[in-house]
Amino acid sequence: MDNQNLIDMANRIGDFFESMPDHEEALTGIADHIRRFWEPRMRRALLQSLDEPRAGELEMSAIVREAVLRHREQLTPAAPAAV
Repeated sequence: MDNQNLIDMANRIGDFFESMPDHEEALTGIADHIRRFWEPRMRRALLQSLDEPRAGELEMSAIVREAVLRHREQLTPAAPAAV
């Protein structure tokens, strides 16, 4: 999974919601969009990029970082069921 592409996509989502007058609503909107429209492995990779920043990669915007950190629990995919 290309983490740089995921961060870029998340930043574009953040750009859209950042224009909202209510900051809390913007944070919730960013997290809700990622939760609803990104598949679990994309969300896992985005969350992992917060824990393991790599030199040279695109940086996550401040509003996206805040939204993801604040709503991390809701963004974390459920563990796969044992077969």
